[in-house]
Amino acid sequence: MVAEQVLQPGFMVVHGNRMQDLRALAIEWMRRHPLDPLENETILVQSNGIAQWLKLALARDPEAEDGGCGIAAALEVELPARFLWAAYRAVLGPDAVPADSPFAKAPLTWRLMRLLPESLDQDEFAPLERFLGGDEDLRKRWQLARQLADLFDQYQVYRADWLADWAAGRDQLRDARGAIAALDAGQAWQASLWRAIRADMDPEQREQSRAAVHRRFMERVRSLDRRPAGLPRRIVVFGISSLPSQSLEALEGLARLCQVLLCVHNPCEYFWADIVADRDLLRAARRRQAPRPGMPAELTDPERHQHANPLLAAWGKQGRDYIRLLDEHDDPERYRALLEALPWQRIDLFEAQPDGSLLGQIQDDIRALRPLHETRERWPPVTVAGDPSLRFHVAHSPQREVEVLHDELLERFQRDSGLRPRDVIVMVPDVEAYAPHVQAVFGQLDPADPRFIPFTLSDRSRRRQEPLLAALEGLLHLPESRFAVSDLLDLLEVPAVRRRFGIEGGRLHQLHAWIEGSGIRWGLHAGQRASLGLPEGLEQNTWRFGLRRMLLGYAVAGPGRRPAPWAGIEPFDEIGGLDAALAGQLARLLDTLDHWWERLRAPAAPAEWVTRLRGLLDALFAADEEREQWLLNQLHEALEDWETDCAAARLEEPLPLTVVRESWLEAVDQPALTQRFLGGAVNFCTLLPMRAIPFRVVCLLGMNDGDYPRAPIAMDFDLMARDYRPGDRSRREDDRYLFLEALLSAREQLYVSWVGRSVRDNAERPPSVLVNQLRDHIASGWQLEGADGEALLHALTVLHPLQPFSRDNFPADGKGPLFTFAREWAGYHHAPPPDERLAGPLPEREPEGPLRPEDLGGFLRNPVQSFFNRRLGVHFDEDVPAPMDQEPFALDGLEQWQLREALVAAALEPAGDPAGWPLRTDAALAGLQRAGRLPLAAVGAAEADGLRTEVAELLERYRLLAAEYPLPLDGNELLHFEHQGIAIEGELAGLRGDGKGGRCLLLPRPGNVTSGRKAVPRHDVLVYPWVLHLMANACGLNLATRVVGTDGALRLPPMPEERCEAILRELIRGWLDGQCRPAPVALQAAFAWLQAEAEGRDPHADAVRAYAGSEHQAGDLQRSPYHRRMYPDPESLLQDPGFRHWTDILYRPLFEVVREAGA
Repeated sequence: MVAEQVLQPGFMVVHGNRMQDLRALAIEWMRRHPLDPLENETILVQSNGIAQWLKLALARDPEAEDGGCGIAAALEVELPARFLWAAYRAVLGPDAVPADSPFAKAPLTWRLMRLLPESLDQDEFAPLERFLGGDEDLRKRWQLARQLADLFDQYQVYRADWLADWAAGRDQLRDARGAIAALDAGQAWQASLWRAIRADMDPEQREQSRAAVHRRFMERVRSLDRRPAGLPRRIVVFGISSLPSQSLEALEGLARLCQVLLCVHNPCEYFWADIVADRDLLRAARRRQAPRPGMPAELTDPERHQHANPLLAAWGKQGRDYIRLLDEHDDPERYRALLEALPWQRIDLFEAQPDGSLLGQIQDDIRALRPLHETRERWPPVTVAGDPSLRFHVAHSPQREVEVLHDELLERFQRDSGLRPRDVIVMVPDVEAYAPHVQAVFGQLDPADPRFIPFTLSDRSRRRQEPLLAALEGLLHLPESRFAVSDLLDLLEVPAVRRRFGIEGGRLHQLHAWIEGSGIRWGLHAGQRASLGLPEGLEQNTWRFGLRRMLLGYAVAGPGRRPAPWAGIEPFDEIGGLDAALAGQLARLLDTLDHWWERLRAPAAPAEWVTRLRGLLDALFAADEEREQWLLNQLHEALEDWETDCAAARLEEPLPLTVVRESWLEAVDQPALTQRFLGGAVNFCTLLPMRAIPFRVVCLLGMNDGDYPRAPIAMDFDLMARDYRPGDRSRREDDRYLFLEALLSAREQLYVSWVGRSVRDNAERPPSVLVNQLRDHIASGWQLEGADGEALLHALTVLHPLQPFSRDNFPADGKGPLFTFAREWAGYHHAPPPDERLAGPLPEREPEGPLRPEDLGGFLRNPVQSFFNRRLGVHFDEDVPAPMDQEPFALDGLEQWQLREALVAAALEPAGDPAGWPLRTDAALAGLQRAGRLPLAAVGAAEADGLRTEVAELLERYRLLAAEYPLPLDGNELLHFEHQGIAIEGELAGLRGDGKGGRCLLLPRPGNVTSGRKAVPRHDVLVYPWVLHLMANACGLNLATRVVGTDGALRLPPMPEERCEAILRELIRGWLDGQCRPAPVALQAAFAWLQAEAEGRDPHADAVRAYAGSEHQAGDLQRSPYHRRMYPDPESLLQDPGFRHWTDILYRPLFEVVREAGA
């Protein structure tokens, strides 16, 4: 093929209803009319998706079906606005047009930041003065400046005539019909502000707004007869569904010098502008498309519904405006011969939909502008079972929407082996809201799992994807940060931060343990807390408090000795040896954060902020990977651009961090045409303009009422909202046209999903109004075979259950609309009943070494848990860890028990006169306060008083009982018992004697040992002492055991060796059996049964109450997730034949001994 060296300039427009046909034409045109080898092809697109889709097609093998050029290189893919500004510079000269307009949004924002306060003394600015009142941190002024800059940026494109009038001193507005009206007095400040902006600029800058530059460009380009350097020979505009009139004028002007080819996605092959509202505003001299046969030349409003397709009329306003604006510039006769030389041999590429599916029929109706009455006559009844092209799915939450989608896609891939993940696109109103659900569902499977579906997430904020940016965002909030433990641990999860301070990732668990043990909760130090409005001097539980404890503990700790407090600091003695380096790295991090906390608090001029923020990046981040370095470079470039904009605006006013940080991070967050899209996987993205890429399967999630169409952010001072002109952008109209594009881009299936049921009460929730319109259209134009349209809607809609493990998802016959590939749930529904499942016990297995008394005590406390933990290695951890971000405000029951235990141990540790117990208790309390384990200030003092009183009462009761056995016995007693090869070994310490041969094991318990008004013994507190007691007496020690609590004492008398040996043998046999199966018994229920039986009551009723519990008393079910797993209700436990057997073996001996002793 011989390349044409000369390209004929001109403005060529190709319409088509299928994007793939337009793409094929554009590629064929480039192949037939190639540029020179070193010349770049200029392509204008509005989205990254369109750009990548076009590049992939260009790179295809020319010999393949739908072949391309074999390579996609030398391409300049640009956004229209950026390209047109470069074109302005090429035509008018770089000296006449700067690289960046001073009227662009970014520099204009900072100029307005300076000008707004200077203007507030004028009467017309009274509305702004009221809004900006009480704006100490300048946040209101910055937000207003940013909104006004955006608004004036739009005025330059869509309302250049207004700005020209205002600049000339005419406070007026022209409407779309050319009528002039005076500017409302409440909005007169806009004209004054525009004049103030212009007056603030140098004379040459005043004519550099986009509107003024465009006007000069159009005058200049019409006078040129040769293409200036810098303009491409060809411009291809592809896949853009809307351009402002100003941009179309510029492209038409360029067409005098360049070849301009526009490929326009047009949903309808006939003239359809008259079927949409505001049609009187569009009166182009030419009409590219012919009217539909039988349609009147002029339609009245009632006739619109008789001759129009309802969906096109409801959703097509934005596309209608663009196509009719194109007609003003388009003359097909100028290029008809050129395009008819291509294989299509025509200039419009409209194709009827050959598919007989419901989706294809809807698409073909739109192409043919077919009204409803013709639809009913044309299409046969729908057979839903054989037509999967359109489905509606109703779920209870976004999580369920994604779970259902995953199952539906797996089913589709299974049914169609030719379908690939890259053939599927999933669009949502806001991808950030769905990203966690997508990652949780699609990302939970291993890539080796056959159910794994590769996926990508596009359109996400960089701050949500890049840990470095997320860390920087947190650092920029240091002045108002709480410096919570979780905040700093999150910061240390970022490799670049750890690298800066030399902290290895594997040492984070060590740091976490130190932080928790040293009592750090939140706050850098007392001064930082005071900056948040708290009283002075609250150092406890801050980072400085914990770090001082760590460093002192390292400095004074020594082998075999407990470090003493120094200067009011309680040493934390868990750091030693080489660990000191890690503590030093933590100290350096905290010093750095303290420095930047102080430095970022003060407002500063822009130049000073640039210096500060560059220093912050250098101080906190050390890049080692290419991606990290690229991000840091982007951040430095954004700072440089911001400094340039502020300097151009002559803004030198000190700015607070609240204004600077958001502007900086927003600049890095801006999307670009380099974002990943079409990566060979299922692509999740936000519904954005120009996303009409054809996919075999198009899925729309989150189509909820109120969420889509997305509500526009209304601004009272947006004058364009009151005066519609063709080509104006509107969020709601954009979304309507996006929905139409999505419908048309689905080649085989359209999948629509919404949260249609409440997760709380299953109440019905409506879908988006656009979904309702589509459903109403289907019900009105089609019918189910043998039924009506409503029955068809019902057949097309699947209502999914609330939970993924619902039995409805596992039909017995494997048929029906509900199903799931989550086979993990299937075993639950298809498993045999529990008694069959556990009929065969596990084989007996002896312990690897001797048992300890604690093992047997734990088994008695909860036999079912012992089976799960020891034999199965399964732990149902229900304990929610205490929040490390909060200092203790009040002590809960567990914390009080732990502190009482520590205080009792400290008081009793050194043998000596009980008179010293109060002093040792006070010393231990002071140590707990210094360690940060008690609340601050008066609350802590009150908690300390309460603990002191309770411990004193316990110690007094202990002292009285100890007086009966006044002689401490030296040495520890080793205990050993063996049966059937199973040994139990333990050690007894702290025995006391009465001088007459009697011995006693006195065990203080910092809690109650009885319950209820009748002071019934709590058998649960005795199970571990019971094991020690049995072993000691079986070994011939002949001792009594006393368990001393805050409300009394329980007594176990000496017992004969033979009896203790017999009980221990039964317990060992029970333990062995309990490791083979979960024993059907529960401690509270068993003792309630025995107590009621002994007192002549119905034991079953008492056991039910003890097992189920009540609002006042927790039962076995509430206390043990293991019992809830195995025996979810009282009857499942008590009806088991083994309950009585296990009760007698494990608990009856203890019950009888306690009852006989009268404890």
